[in-house]
Amino acid sequence: MNTAAATLPAFVATAPARPPRERRLDLDRAKGVAILIVVFGHIVAGAPPRGAEWWDLLRTAIYAFHMPFFLYLSGTVFGLLGTQRTPLAGMPALAAKRAARLLPPFFLFGLLILFGKLAAEQFVHVDNQPDGLLGGLRDLLFTTARSPATSVWYLWVLFVCSIAAPPVWRRIGAPGLVVVGLLLLALDPPSILYADRLARHAVFFAIGIWAAEREALLLPLFTRYLALWWLAFMAALLATVFGPLSGDLSLLGCGLLSIPALHGLMRVGPVTRWQWPLVLGSASMVIYLFNTIAIGVAKAALILAGIGWTASAFWIHIPVLTAAGVLLPILGKRLVLRRIPVLDRMTS
Repeated sequence: MNTAAATLPAFVATAPARPPRERRLDLDRAKGVAILIVVFGHIVAGAPPRGAEWWDLLRTAIYAFHMPFFLYLSGTVFGLLGTQRTPLAGMPALAAKRAARLLPPFFLFGLLILFGKLAAEQFVHVDNQPDGLLGGLRDLLFTTARSPATSVWYLWVLFVCSIAAPPVWRRIGAPGLVVVGLLLLALDPPSILYADRLARHAVFFAIGIWAAEREALLLPLFTRYLALWWLAFMAALLATVFGPLSGDLSLLGCGLLSIPALHGLMRVGPVTRWQWPLVLGSASMVIYLFNTIAIGVAKAALILAGIGWTASAFWIHIPVLTAAGVLLPILGKRLVLRRIPVLDRMTS
């Protein structure tokens, strides 16, 4: 018997989740759409070209929800597998498994980006320029507000959430996890070891677990009222870009509304027949790890080819950098990484 659920009030206690018997194509498609949005948000890490300041407005909208939605998906899969129910005796094994899955790519690809930027800056301008080798290492692992490889923060935050969730869940259930996440969001920790990113995003991982335990109720609501969810989601994004919604309130509002809007969309109409999100979803890890490197290489190639970082040429950079951020990692996976077992596992 689940003692944690048995001691909770009826409105909190939930039936034990069972591992899914088949792939959840709605979640796979959602991962594919989410990783495409992540890549699109990464094509301009610094300032856009002069005259293309409109990009900052679009980037503000993207960053208000894209990683919250990714953490929600991670929490949902975690919850559907029932990993939050891991007993105390099983925590060392879980921690070891999650560390083996998430920490090697965190360190390896963080270092790869750092050394790549140190080499590339000798020839072209790079975004988030590292402060030398020692300074770059310090910022990558400790003073992370200046990290030269900011994109790897998700792996660290996911690792911490994965090992923190089970002991908290066993005491206060998924609603308690959400409350803890909201309390973390109210804090303002320093940008050390990505503590600020953890505080701002842990709530969405918790919401994913909570939603997974109640998806029989929630998923029909996502699809039945999809138009209303999208209206509310668009209103929140507009309020973020042009209005009074900002900071953590923007992240919470847009992040929450993106969940029924995007997840619901993956379950209706012609979207359920789309194949490209399944392809991107199956490659989401390798795309996540390599997209910023691929974007940087493509940007440097365009500039060296005479297509400058200007407002007029920005319309060439946008599709080329987006395509490079998606396709080059997939190509590298198929041609190179699959031949190296340790890298194949790390990027799958």
